[in-house]
Amino acid sequence: MVVRSVEFAGSVVAPGQPYPAQLPQIAFAGRSNVGKSSLINRVLGRPRRKVARVSASPGKTQALNFYAVNGAFFLVDLPGSGYARAPRAVRDSWRTLVRSYLAGSEELRGVVYLVDSRHPPTAGDREFVDYLAETGLPTLIALTKVDKLKATEREAGAVRRATEELGVAEEQVLPTSARTGEGAGEVLDAIVALLELEDA
Repeated sequence: MVVRSVEFAGSVVAPGQPYPAQLPQIAFAGRSNVGKSSLINRVLGRPRRKVARVSASPGKTQALNFYAVNGAFFLVDLPGSGYARAPRAVRDSWRTLVRSYLAGSEELRGVVYLVDSRHPPTAGDREFVDYLAETGLPTLIALTKVDKLKATEREAGAVRRATEELGVAEEQVLPTSARTGEGAGEVLDAIVALLELEDA
Protein backbone atom coordinates (compact mmCIF):
# COMPACT_ATOMS: atom_id res chain seq x y z
CA MET A 1 0.00 0.00 0.00
CA VAL A 2 1.19 3.49 -0.84
CA VAL A 3 0.37 6.00 1.90
CA ARG A 4 -0.90 9.00 -0.04
CA SER A 5 -2.54 10.98 2.74
CA VAL A 6 -2.62 11.05 6.53
CA GLU A 7 -4.92 13.41 8.39
CA PHE A 8 -5.59 13.84 12.08
CA ALA A 9 -9.31 13.12 12.39
CA GLY A 10 -9.93 13.75 16.09
CA SER A 11 -9.59 12.37 19.60
CA VAL A 12 -11.75 10.33 21.93
CA VAL A 13 -11.26 11.17 25.61
CA ALA A 14 -14.05 9.19 27.30
CA PRO A 15 -15.72 5.78 26.88
CA GLY A 16 -18.81 5.98 24.73
CA GLN A 17 -17.71 9.09 22.86
CA PRO A 18 -18.40 8.63 19.12
CA TYR A 19 -15.52 8.02 16.74
CA PRO A 20 -14.69 10.59 14.04
CA ALA A 21 -16.20 8.31 11.36
CA GLN A 22 -17.13 4.69 10.72
CA LEU A 23 -13.92 3.32 9.21
CA PRO A 24 -11.87 0.18 9.91
CA GLN A 25 -9.33 0.76 12.68
CA ILE A 26 -5.84 -0.47 13.53
CA ALA A 27 -4.62 0.47 17.02
CA PHE A 28 -1.06 1.09 18.22
CA ALA A 29 -0.46 0.45 21.92
CA GLY A 30 2.46 0.11 24.30
CA ARG A 31 4.09 1.43 27.41
CA SER A 32 5.00 5.09 27.71
CA ASN A 33 8.36 5.97 26.17
CA VAL A 34 8.47 2.80 24.04
CA GLY A 35 8.71 4.85 20.84
CA LYS A 36 5.11 4.51 19.69
CA SER A 37 4.68 7.90 18.03
CA SER A 38 8.07 7.62 16.31
CA LEU A 39 7.21 4.21 14.86
CA ILE A 40 3.79 5.42 13.71
CA ASN A 41 5.45 8.29 11.84
CA ARG A 42 7.96 5.90 10.24
CA VAL A 43 5.29 3.34 9.23
CA LEU A 44 3.23 6.11 7.63
CA GLY A 45 6.29 7.38 5.76
CA ARG A 46 6.48 10.62 7.72
CA PRO A 47 9.74 10.30 9.72
CA ARG A 48 10.51 14.01 9.33
CA ARG A 49 7.09 15.58 8.84
CA LYS A 50 5.52 14.27 12.02
CA VAL A 51 1.96 13.01 12.16
CA ALA A 52 1.82 11.48 15.62
CA ARG A 53 3.26 13.87 18.18
CA VAL A 54 6.66 12.79 19.51
CA SER A 55 7.55 13.97 23.01
CA ALA A 56 10.60 13.62 25.21
CA SER A 57 8.22 13.35 28.17
CA PRO A 58 6.35 10.04 28.44
CA GLY A 59 2.64 9.99 29.17
CA LYS A 60 1.71 12.82 26.81
CA THR A 61 -0.82 10.82 24.80
CA GLN A 62 -3.90 10.96 27.02
CA ALA A 63 -6.63 10.21 24.48
CA LEU A 64 -7.41 7.88 21.59
CA ASN A 65 -6.00 9.82 18.64
CA PHE A 66 -7.45 8.92 15.23
CA TYR A 67 -5.44 9.38 12.02
CA ALA A 68 -7.22 8.80 8.71
CA VAL A 69 -4.92 7.00 6.24
CA ASN A 70 -5.81 7.40 2.56
CA GLY A 71 -9.34 8.11 3.74
CA ALA A 72 -9.72 4.33 4.01
CA PHE A 73 -8.96 3.42 7.62
CA PHE A 74 -7.98 4.87 10.98
CA LEU A 75 -4.68 4.31 12.69
CA VAL A 76 -5.49 4.85 16.37
CA ASP A 77 -2.75 5.95 18.78
CA LEU A 78 -3.64 4.74 22.29
CA PRO A 79 -2.41 6.32 25.55
CA GLY A 80 0.84 4.79 26.80
CA SER A 81 0.45 2.41 29.70
CA GLY A 82 2.65 2.10 32.77
CA TYR A 83 3.53 5.77 33.22
CA ALA A 84 4.17 5.80 36.97
CA ARG A 85 4.46 9.59 37.37
CA ALA A 86 0.86 10.21 36.36
CA PRO A 87 -1.58 10.35 39.28
CA ARG A 88 -3.28 7.04 40.04
CA ALA A 89 -6.70 8.41 39.13
CA VAL A 90 -5.39 9.55 35.74
CA ARG A 91 -3.76 6.18 35.05
CA ASP A 92 -6.99 4.41 36.00
CA SER A 93 -8.97 6.63 33.62
CA TRP A 94 -6.54 5.84 30.76
CA ARG A 95 -6.88 2.12 31.50
CA THR A 96 -10.68 2.33 31.51
CA LEU A 97 -10.68 4.29 28.25
CA VAL A 98 -8.32 1.88 26.48
CA ARG A 99 -10.01 -1.31 27.65
CA SER A 100 -13.46 0.04 26.83
CA TYR A 101 -12.23 0.82 23.33
CA LEU A 102 -10.48 -2.51 22.76
CA ALA A 103 -13.50 -4.50 23.93
CA GLY A 104 -16.17 -2.33 22.38
CA SER A 105 -15.06 -1.05 18.99
CA GLU A 106 -16.75 -2.98 16.19
CA GLU A 107 -14.45 -1.33 13.66
CA LEU A 108 -11.19 -2.40 15.32
CA ARG A 109 -9.42 -4.98 13.13
CA GLY A 110 -6.18 -5.53 15.02
CA VAL A 111 -3.54 -4.13 17.38
CA VAL A 112 0.15 -3.41 16.99
CA TYR A 113 1.63 -3.68 20.50
CA LEU A 114 5.08 -2.18 21.02
CA VAL A 115 7.73 -3.62 23.34
CA ASP A 116 11.19 -2.11 23.91
CA SER A 117 13.65 -4.67 22.52
CA ARG A 118 16.36 -3.58 24.95
CA HIS A 119 14.52 -4.90 27.99
CA PRO A 120 12.53 -8.02 28.90
CA PRO A 121 8.74 -7.57 28.59
CA THR A 122 7.33 -6.14 31.80
CA ALA A 123 4.47 -7.49 33.89
CA GLY A 124 2.36 -4.73 32.33
CA ASP A 125 3.31 -5.89 28.84
CA ARG A 126 2.30 -9.45 29.69
CA GLU A 127 -0.98 -8.29 31.21
CA PHE A 128 -1.84 -6.19 28.15
CA VAL A 129 -0.99 -8.94 25.66
CA ASP A 130 -2.97 -11.46 27.72
CA TYR A 131 -5.93 -9.08 27.62
CA LEU A 132 -5.63 -8.79 23.84
CA ALA A 133 -5.64 -12.57 23.62
CA GLU A 134 -8.85 -12.65 25.67
CA THR A 135 -10.52 -10.21 23.30
CA GLY A 136 -9.47 -12.32 20.30
CA LEU A 137 -8.02 -9.31 18.50
CA PRO A 138 -5.24 -10.11 15.99
CA THR A 139 -2.03 -8.76 17.50
CA LEU A 140 1.42 -7.95 16.12
CA ILE A 141 4.26 -7.41 18.59
CA ALA A 142 6.65 -4.73 17.34
CA LEU A 143 10.02 -4.83 19.10
CA THR A 144 11.17 -1.22 19.02
CA LYS A 145 14.63 0.38 19.04
CA VAL A 146 16.47 -2.68 17.70
CA ASP A 147 19.06 -0.33 16.21
CA LYS A 148 20.25 0.25 19.78
CA LEU A 149 20.96 -3.44 20.37
CA LYS A 150 24.45 -4.83 20.05
CA ALA A 151 24.87 -7.58 17.48
CA THR A 152 25.41 -10.08 20.30
CA GLU A 153 22.14 -9.02 21.92
CA ARG A 154 20.23 -9.54 18.70
CA GLU A 155 21.88 -12.91 18.19
CA ALA A 156 21.04 -13.87 21.76
CA GLY A 157 17.42 -13.66 20.73
CA ALA A 158 15.39 -10.57 21.54
CA VAL A 159 12.59 -12.08 19.42
CA ARG A 160 12.83 -15.44 21.18
CA ARG A 161 12.71 -13.76 24.59
CA ALA A 162 9.59 -11.82 23.62
CA THR A 163 7.81 -14.87 22.24
CA GLU A 164 8.54 -16.91 25.35
CA GLU A 165 7.70 -14.26 27.91
CA LEU A 166 4.59 -12.95 26.15
CA GLY A 167 3.34 -16.38 25.10
CA VAL A 168 2.93 -15.49 21.42
CA ALA A 169 4.00 -17.16 18.17
CA GLU A 170 7.34 -16.13 16.65
CA GLU A 171 5.62 -14.94 13.47
CA GLN A 172 3.73 -12.39 15.60
CA VAL A 173 6.96 -10.64 16.65
CA LEU A 174 8.72 -8.15 14.39
CA PRO A 175 11.97 -6.23 15.08
CA THR A 176 11.58 -2.54 14.24
CA SER A 177 13.48 0.72 14.36
CA ALA A 178 11.91 4.14 13.88
CA ARG A 179 15.37 5.60 13.31
CA THR A 180 16.54 3.27 10.53
CA GLY A 181 13.14 2.20 9.21
CA GLU A 182 13.76 -1.48 9.85
CA GLY A 183 10.48 -3.40 9.99
CA ALA A 184 8.32 -0.39 9.09
CA GLY A 185 7.33 -1.83 5.72
CA GLU A 186 6.49 -5.16 7.30
CA VAL A 187 4.27 -3.45 9.88
CA LEU A 188 2.43 -1.65 7.08
CA ASP A 189 2.07 -4.95 5.18
CA ALA A 190 0.59 -6.56 8.30
CA ILE A 191 -1.91 -3.71 8.63
CA VAL A 192 -2.97 -4.13 5.00
CA ALA A 193 -3.34 -7.89 5.52
CA LEU A 194 -5.56 -7.37 8.54
CA LEU A 195 -7.79 -4.99 6.64
CA GLU A 196 -8.00 -7.29 3.60
CA LEU A 197 -8.73 -10.32 5.75
CA GLU A 198 -11.65 -8.48 7.30
CA ASP A 199 -13.01 -7.57 3.89
CA ALA A 200 -12.62 -11.09 2.51
